[in-house]
This record gives sequence, C-alpha cells and structure tokens, in this order.
Amino acid sequence: MLLLAGVPALADTVTYADGKTQLTGYLVKTEKSAPKPPGVLVLPAWKGVDAHSKDSADKLAALGYDALVADIYGTGGQDLDMQQAMKLSGYYKENFDAYQKRIRLALDELVRQGADPQRIAVIGYCFGGTGALEAARGNLLVRGVVSFHGGLAKDAARSNGPIKAKVLVLHGADDPHVSAESIAAFMDEMREGKADWQMIWYADAVHSFSDPNAGNDKSKGAAYNEAAARRSWEHMKLFLKELFE
Repeated sequence: MLLLAGVPALADTVTYADGKTQLTGYLVKTEKSAPKPPGVLVLPAWKGVDAHSKDSADKLAALGYDALVADIYGTGGQDLDMQQAMKLSGYYKENFDAYQKRIRLALDELVRQGADPQRIAVIGYCFGGTGALEAARGNLLVRGVVSFHGGLAKDAARSNGPIKAKVLVLHGADDPHVSAESIAAFMDEMREGKADWQMIWYADAVHSFSDPNAGNDKSKGAAYNEAAARRSWEHMKLFLKELFE
C-alpha cells in the first residue's frame, strides 16, 4: 500500500476504470475492527478530488466506515481551474447517465476494497451533493444518500420515479444557487417517489457552508459557516447511524 504523508496510516490512492479512462480515488479504511465495515462514498465538489472531501473521508474512517472519495472526471485529483470545472461539472449534470455510471463504478471499487455491500451510503458536496441525489434517482445499491449544499434540480423532462434510498438534504437557508422553484420541484419529486427523506436548513448559511476553504465572504454566495458545518456533520452522523443499525 502506498502511504501518503500527513494522513492516517490506512489511507491510499486507488485506481479503477471506466473503459479506457483511469479513475483515481482516495481510500481510507477504518482501523476499527470489523470483517466488513459499512462504507461511505464521498462525492467531491465541482473541482474534483479536493482537501475537503479527503478530510471528510479521514473523519468517516475514524467513525468506523471505509470511505472512498470518487474521481468523477478521471483527472486523478488534479486541481482544476474554474473554467475546466465548469465545463466538466456541466457535462455530468446534463448527462446524468454518465454521472450515475461513474458513481456506480466508485461504489463497486469501495465494495471491492472490503466494504459491506449491504451497508453503503453516499455523501456529496455541492456538485457532489447533486451526485448523491443522482445515486438515489438511479436506484444505485445504497441504503441512503446525503447532500451537503448540493444542487437539487434535474431536467424537467425527466420523470419522477420511485426513490428507494433514504435521503438527507443539508441546505443553507441563504444559498443563492438553489432556487425556490427547484426546492419545490425536489420536494414534489420526493413525495411522488414515496421517499424516506429529510431536509434541514441552516440559518445564515450560503453555498459551500461546510468547506473551510470557501472563505468567509457570504456576499459571494459561497462561504464557510462554522455552525452550519458542525451541525450538518452531526446530522449526517445520526443519519448514517440509523442507516446501518
């Protein structure tokens, strides 16, 4: 195992593939003893595998989960600029089948690395939060999904189907990137899909509220909010505990 400096001893990079495209994820295996621990797939924000998603994987492993940060773009964790990130994230939002496929491949890798296939969840941040919802929409083999300040909208031409995974949406009450119309459509989707869903709103929080690297200028529409970050992580922990008990 290739150990990485400054991270837990059981952290590593793993490679898997979508056809000829090599994907490079960040895997952290829990040190808590369990023959097949539950697994959590982490879907990063729009710039790809980043410090925030890796930090989340480290913390999840400390809680007793095997955690894998998925490489959706096939960039191997390369630090993308805004133009590259906008192009790639836009492509996968429009081509949701391709997004769901990359998520499914990452889930397969998480299971191949030893996580219990019957106890898997997906969490995601921003663009990754949208991906977590796509995992539920695609009825991928997960017990539940968590969206942190993710986009809720999908193409209106797509029909609403049954939602089998439990859904938790953690939302900044002042997020300018998520319209009232998309929130209403999302709630209708959950009701029509007969989903077991929750949506929690955090006061004074905008987009990216859980990411310490987002700065503190709320006027830009994306900023870190310590209280919302702390509370949302606790809500996620309760959700995962309920999923896997």
